[in-house]
Amino acid sequence: MNLIKELSWRGMIQDIMPGTEEHLQKEMTTAYVGIDPTANSLHIGHLVSVMMLKHLQQAGHKPIALIGGATAMIGDPSGKLEERKLLSEEAIHTNEKGIQQQLEKFLDFINKKNKAEIVNNNDWFKHIRTIDFLRDVGKHLTVNYLLSKGFVKDRMAEGRELSFTEFNYILMQAYDFMELLESKNCTLQMGGSDQWGNITAGAELIRKKLRKEVFAVTCPLITKADGTKFGKTETGNIWLDSNKTSPYQFYQFWLNAADEDAKKWIKIFTFLSKDEIEQLITTHQQEPHKRILQKKLAQELTCFVHSKADYDFAVQSSEILFGNATTNVLQQLNEQQLLQVLEGIPTSTYAKTKLEVGIDIISLLAEAEIFSSKSEARKALQGGAIQINKQKIETIDYIVKSDILLRNKYLLVQKGKKNYHLVIVE
Repeated sequence: MNLIKELSWRGMIQDIMPGTEEHLQKEMTTAYVGIDPTANSLHIGHLVSVMMLKHLQQAGHKPIALIGGATAMIGDPSGKLEERKLLSEEAIHTNEKGIQQQLEKFLDFINKKNKAEIVNNNDWFKHIRTIDFLRDVGKHLTVNYLLSKGFVKDRMAEGRELSFTEFNYILMQAYDFMELLESKNCTLQMGGSDQWGNITAGAELIRKKLRKEVFAVTCPLITKADGTKFGKTETGNIWLDSNKTSPYQFYQFWLNAADEDAKKWIKIFTFLSKDEIEQLITTHQQEPHKRILQKKLAQELTCFVHSKADYDFAVQSSEILFGNATTNVLQQLNEQQLLQVLEGIPTSTYAKTKLEVGIDIISLLAEAEIFSSKSEARKALQGGAIQINKQKIETIDYIVKSDILLRNKYLLVQKGKKNYHLVIVE
């Protein structure tokens, strides 16, 4: 497989150093992507680089994932107008473990020919003396050259401060490239387009100090069709750790993609072939209301990052809020699953003692603040617009008792087709 052609039609190439494609075609190439452990999980912004490494390995080349235990002590200034908050060594070590576990799921570390490796730049930086680093690295990259780099120019143009610590980040990433070239024969660095300045600094250091040629390719930074930042929701990042972003929420993110985003993302974030994707796009355009692209995108990503079982649960759970799920489906969910599905909907609390003796539905709807008054609640009931735990309430005389609670604690009230309210009964 021609890796560059594969990445190109998928829209995954922003910058490429001359000779990179020819180099990849000539021999099995070792390439790396650097990831700083600034959190204990990767998020979907990192997933682009992971996909690049995966494609690289499928093309017969050797991937290295570099975890930046040392560079995380500084914080990558690329694309940032403010200095990052410095992390403690303990926090960084915790983050490293979480990220390593995720990477081991996505890449093949068993195949002997081109098996993936994980390295940590703290393993070499912890042994380097400051004076040696300044002589061996700083000597070869001039201040004039470093001032031409994107994030440095951006900071200075904005009139914002750039610490000497951040300035040295370029030198550290450049040294990483040189170290991996010498120890692993790594001749290619990949990453997001915001890393181009750091990557080319590494190539320049290698050219000047070792008199050798290396290569680089970057992927565009992913944005949404409306121009907003990719991977961000009202509650923050979309994480790959199921404890930070549930598989259901993860599935919903891709399912809710705009058509234009889905067309772009299905090329970048899946391993479907060009023919398969073109057929999906054609079918989707014929019946866009069926959201065929989004459903396939959500399926592929949820299975890849989580599991087939998590995907099946997400599909079933979607029926609860957006389909024709029954009371029985709700009752099958454990408490954690139920709260995953219902996260973000309005909630209120209600006294369990009232349900133990039974309370009329109109009083419950008003007292639990689902409606502002009993008259408003009565009007909705008479219009047939109320369901409790997916069961339509046919009469205004309905008595709500504790025996209908989900997990002995919850009532899911539905107003009309799409408005939900969770009552926590305690």
